[in-house]
Amino acid sequence: MRTCEGCPQFLNPDGNQPVEQGKNVLMFVPLLEPPGPPEDDVLVFAVRDNQVAIHRGYPPQGALFLGTLNGEQCWSVDVDEYGEPVDFATYRDLHQLWNGVDEITWTVAGRGVQLVEWARTSRFCGRCGDRTEDSPGERARRCPSCGWTAFPRLAPAVICLVERDGNALLARNARFPLTMYSCLAGFVEPGETLEGAVAREIAEEVGIDVTDIRYFASQPWPFPHSLMIGFTAAWRAGELRVDGSEIVDAGWFAPDALPTVPPSMSIARRMIDDWVSRATS
Repeated sequence: MRTCEGCPQFLNPDGNQPVEQGKNVLMFVPLLEPPGPPEDDVLVFAVRDNQVAIHRGYPPQGALFLGTLNGEQCWSVDVDEYGEPVDFATYRDLHQLWNGVDEITWTVAGRGVQLVEWARTSRFCGRCGDRTEDSPGERARRCPSCGWTAFPRLAPAVICLVERDGNALLARNARFPLTMYSCLAGFVEPGETLEGAVAREIAEEVGIDVTDIRYFASQPWPFPHSLMIGFTAAWRAGELRVDGSEIVDAGWFAPDALPTVPPSMSIARRMIDDWVSRATS
């Protein structure tokens, strides 16, 4: 079973249990500071541009501590800034990495890529331009001149599967491959609740009103720094009317007549699979 990072200590979101891989149990604990000095054989997630290579060794200069995986320290390092510890042929983007490792390791890799990108973009103060420095006791960069503080960037986005009379609403985004349909999604606006964002996005994109909005699950989505927050909802009123810009087609689909849907790495697929299971049981 694959799981998401958004649960306590990156555990199984269905029961807060460590993830089992065969007879091995995987558990990642995010930490700010290492519990002890690093050894020569820790996990290092080397990041070049937005690609990552996983190898074992001593964390190089400039490495960021991520936490522990089954008690083993995990670090990430920006090789564009601090040098190349691994041959470039071993680097893959996170989409390519998905099928090569278990989901917990993939989630740690995503965490490493996100924190490296944050470190790259917060070297200088966004208010006065002075160089920032680490803020003790927290994951932050602080400006010594004006006190401005930069935390790792996180963009919350809601995603929702809407049901009506035994069918599910799926839509094709203008950016999708021609035949792929998915749940409706969008970013949360300032001052907005998550439930409010769900209702607004659905009304804007396909012109219907929904009710009974319920939390489903969440998933970190490091492309580049989103947190996907999943919901289910029920149709209340209106007929489908796509906006024609972001959404180019939408429809109500039966569980035995689905179009092409997203791959298993996305929370959208997990939501669709859960709905199919409920609808056909």
